[in-house]
Amino acid sequence: MKILLTFALGLGLGSGFVACTKTATSNQPNYVFKSAPTDGLVAKIAGKEITEQEAYKGVENDIFEAENKVYEIKMNRLRALVVEVLMEQDPRKEGMSNDEFLNTHVAKDIQVTQKEIDAFAAERQIPAENMNDQMKARIKEYIEMELKHKAVDKWIADKTAKNPVEIYLKKPNRPVFEVEVGNAPFMGDKDAKVTIVEFSDFQCPFCARGAAVTNEIKKKYGDKVKIAFKNFPLPFHNHARAAAMAGLCVHEQNPKAFWKMHDLMFEDQQGLDQEGLKSKARQVGAKIEQFEECMTTEKFADQINSEVEQGTSVGVKSTPTFFVNGMVITGAQAIEVFSELIDQELGK
Repeated sequence: MKILLTFALGLGLGSGFVACTKTATSNQPNYVFKSAPTDGLVAKIAGKEITEQEAYKGVENDIFEAENKVYEIKMNRLRALVVEVLMEQDPRKEGMSNDEFLNTHVAKDIQVTQKEIDAFAAERQIPAENMNDQMKARIKEYIEMELKHKAVDKWIADKTAKNPVEIYLKKPNRPVFEVEVGNAPFMGDKDAKVTIVEFSDFQCPFCARGAAVTNEIKKKYGDKVKIAFKNFPLPFHNHARAAAMAGLCVHEQNPKAFWKMHDLMFEDQQGLDQEGLKSKARQVGAKIEQFEECMTTEKFADQINSEVEQGTSVGVKSTPTFFVNGMVITGAQAIEVFSELIDQELGK
């Protein structure tokens, strides 16, 4: 790439007329931009029409994430303007700057404790040797910003409870995929109206947060939502594949015990070596000899490989990734993100 770039630059710099000649211009693709004659068409070449589905197959998630990023930028700007308008309407703001009003009336009770800093470091597996004063200050600042953000959201919610803000931005459409549950472990009614398929990695710290969200969903919706777990062990996590195998080996003996094993592995991601997995299997009541044989023979290797292939085919690039009735949610998002889609699907 560097050689090609140098060569290209050399052409432009070595002869002053090259960049301006008609020859250089004629070497560019001849694209004509115009309105599509039919909805869903994006191009036509040599009489062949190319549809959106053909052109964007395999990059649906990338397109959605890019469009959603633009949407979030616009929404964040709108949110800031909403806050400014509401502050200016508040009689207590007279003579105060926005920051002074925020700290005095909106986020006045925010205090970050050492316990919260330690919990943050533990959740993100920050090594103890890295927890110097500078790192602690950065973590404290981050937590303060998060708490202020929540405080502002609550303040806006209170202010707009009876007078909602009308938003005219159009949300980008989430791509929808066919994601079969197959023989994956699941909880909830097998015929539930809403199915969530999660692709996850037992050694991924963000997946541990994702597991907490799925447990919240289970508590909120019960059997109205079916939650299926699929393995997507990342190659740079040295114990992830063995943990995936351990989960399926336990599931073979007792499907209900899988979710206990699931929780134990996410709660103790430092204990996913051979002995740690065996200890956890024993805790959930698995027959250890059968469990060890299953692990040694890698009985479910084909299933794990198949789940990784399936995830890759529907655009999974990171963990956790969820599909709510086929609609993708990337990352350990707040339960409100899931509830928006779940409630939408339950209401159909």
